[in-house]
Formats: sequence, structure tokens, C-alpha cells
Amino acid sequence: MNFFSLYKRKFLYEIKKKINIDAETDFKNKKLEHIFSHYCTDKASTYNQNRKKGHGFTKYYEDHLSKYKNKKINILEIGSYSGASAAAFSKYFPESTIYCLDVNISNFKYYSKKINVFGLDISQKKMINKFYSKIKITESDKFFDIIIDDGSHKLSDILIAFKYLFKNLNNNGVYVIEDFKFPNYFDHLKDIKHVKIDTLINNLNKKIFFESKIIDKNFQIELHQLIRKIRTYKGNSEHSDIAFMEKNV
Repeated sequence: MNFFSLYKRKFLYEIKKKINIDAETDFKNKKLEHIFSHYCTDKASTYNQNRKKGHGFTKYYEDHLSKYKNKKINILEIGSYSGASAAAFSKYFPESTIYCLDVNISNFKYYSKKINVFGLDISQKKMINKFYSKIKITESDKFFDIIIDDGSHKLSDILIAFKYLFKNLNNNGVYVIEDFKFPNYFDHLKDIKHVKIDTLINNLNKKIFFESKIIDKNFQIELHQLIRKIRTYKGNSEHSDIAFMEKNV
């Protein structure tokens, strides 16, 4: 992704007329599934006017994240596309501030004072450093309570995002990887020679070391100490998988 493409997409995002969701206040007692469906995110079991089948991740999000329901939290979302899930989370977590990262923010169609949108390529460390600078944190600061990777689903991007951003997760925070088995199902997403994410998760849960040029042994030692448990779930379809990593206090 070159600079010109990102600049063009940022320009299109800036001039695009967006839906202001801050005036929408009727979600206080609504279930997450209702909110997901309302904003048409495929995290829901069904969404949009045609009741299209989604991933069905709602229950798992509620089980792992409801503890944050009315707390002041920071959420990082990698891969926001139109902003549907960010809009939904802004209503489910009324005290949250949400930071959205996407390589093409021209698709983003929602506006809220609680949602901050940044165009960047997650595989580029310089761009991540620039993002840190914009939100006034360092690369080692614990800042986010929830991090959700719903980005490209390329094996390399999942690993690089995890390597760079897991350290920015607060104690007792949750790191989520959606569709983490896509590199198992789709060959073009297995873009590097590396253990796949399901194997990585299994090894981290069992504290088994594995060969990796991205997640090196020193980082693996840290992860063995920092991760309380990783739980994985199957969604509605054969290609729907989600993982929740809980960080120790």
C-alpha cells in the first residue's frame, strides 16, 4: 500500500457525508445482537433487511466483554471497513472511546465523537508508530482494554498486529481475533511460511515454544506469563472462528 493510495482514501473519507449516530439514543436496554443487526455488521447471527446470515459471534462477545458494559474503556479495532461494528460497540459500551484502523477508510460511513478513524497498513511499523503519536501513547504503553483484529485475515498481518499491539493491552484486557482460521481455509491468506494461528493458540495455551521469526522466543516467554487463557469458538458457518485472549492482571 503506497502513500498516495492512503492519502487519496483519507481525502475521500474526509469529504464523505457520514451518518451521525450520536443522536441515536434508543439502545440503552438493547441486547448486543439487536445492536449488531441494526448497524448491519456480520458479527450478528443475522443482519440487514434480508436477514442475511452472519458469523454469529454475539454470544461470545457478550460472554467475554460484558464486564466492560458501563465502564470507561478504550477499544482498538483493526479492520473497520464501513464502521458498522464500531458503531454497534459505541452503543453497547456507552462509556467507550473507539479507535479504528483500516487500510481503506473511504468505506467508513458513520460518525460519532466517540469513534476515531485512522488509515494505515497494519504491516507497516512506521505507520503504527505514527498512530501512537497521534493518540499520544508510546509503543509500550498499556492503553486499550479491548483489541479486536478483524483485518485482512492474512497470516502475516494477524501475526504482525499481535506482535506490535498486544503489549498495548491493559492488564485484564481482552485481545480478539476474528476468523483466525481463514489462512487454513484460503490458501492466498497463508502468505508466509509460519505456524497457523490455531497452532499458535494451542502452543500458547500449553506453553509450548514454536519456531517463528515474528513471535520470537523472548516474546513467547512473555506471552506465557501474560496470557491467562485463550478460548476459541465456532460461529454460524464452517469458516467462522473467533478467539479471545485474556491478559493477566
